[in-house]
Amino acid sequence: MTETAVAVVDAAAIKKNFRRLKRAAAGCRVMAVIKANAYGHGQEYIARLLPDADALAVARVSEGLRLRAAGITQPIVVLEGCSDADEVSASIKHNLEIVIHDAAHFELLGSASGMESSAGVLRGWLKIDSGMGRLGFEPEDAVECLRRLATLPVLRDDIGVMTHLACADDPDSPVTMEQVRRFGGAIGRFAGDVSVANSAGVLLWPQTFERSLDLDYTGSNWVRPGLALFGASPVRGKSARDLDLTPAMRFESRLISVKTVKRGTRVGYGGTWRAERDTVVGVAAVGYGDGYPRHLKSGTPVLVNGRRVALVGTVSMDMINLDLTDVPVAAVGDPVVLWGGHLPIEEIATRAETIPYELMCGIAERVEYRYVEDDAQTTLAAID
Repeated sequence: MTETAVAVVDAAAIKKNFRRLKRAAAGCRVMAVIKANAYGHGQEYIARLLPDADALAVARVSEGLRLRAAGITQPIVVLEGCSDADEVSASIKHNLEIVIHDAAHFELLGSASGMESSAGVLRGWLKIDSGMGRLGFEPEDAVECLRRLATLPVLRDDIGVMTHLACADDPDSPVTMEQVRRFGGAIGRFAGDVSVANSAGVLLWPQTFERSLDLDYTGSNWVRPGLALFGASPVRGKSARDLDLTPAMRFESRLISVKTVKRGTRVGYGGTWRAERDTVVGVAAVGYGDGYPRHLKSGTPVLVNGRRVALVGTVSMDMINLDLTDVPVAAVGDPVVLWGGHLPIEEIATRAETIPYELMCGIAERVEYRYVEDDAQTTLAAID
């Protein structure tokens, strides 16, 4: 038994979600997005769970190098591209594919021509800003960008083109199809690979990964699921269950104290909560130091022995207080679930006025990870 906070990851759920997404985008290639420590699930471990992914995607070169050091041999795409010559050199050496989204990248890649046997070794993905307003070239510049990339000796000749969807989580928004048309118009009948769909795109917008008059290409379409791999809903107003996704993470701890406080007793920093009756208060060993948001309010649901109870008082760095009065039996050592299982992460995210992504990615370094598959468990120390 442990009194520390634990992130329990269901490896079978991630495999199931991968198969679900692959079926949804039948005929497409899958670029599994495992940036930010695989959305808090453990990057190296998750990479090994996905041998059938056609490629893995990370945000930064350092994340790609970490996967290569762990023995991952699949194609790895760096979504933020390279920021300096050292990163270009590392990408060449370790066979990382890079996204090209800024004019500065032309000079960086041009200067790589003299690097170690660099001719034609690096695959590039040109990013077009079709409406996200973040990274990428303007659609009207796409043809010229492709022409310039074709002159760079370091690049392979199989350059892909991608964009990113801004509002795919909203099934009623016209923005997604506007982006598809803008992107398709920019690339014309592109003789190569394209990539448009994120998790929500895969689940809601087949127009983002099917050939049409709006989106015409002769290569493969690469979908880029991220959040949905881990069983959280990427769609506004829909739960993971609604989308046939299986949550992969359960964030849990245990009770370290159970006591009764008298009516009128204040509990927690600042005394923001006062007992309205004689109350059984349990203390669980988890807090904002573990990634449980400090600004969650009294009344936020927590599971103790599978029953819903209420958070009371302010979340501390290492502990939270729970009203256990209506739990028939609760004792030190009993399990506490912060999210996962019968307590959807989407519900806690709403309470925290955030999104599931932030909760997952916010798991702290000191949290223990436990991976579960086929009734076997692997426990790892906190993942750097």
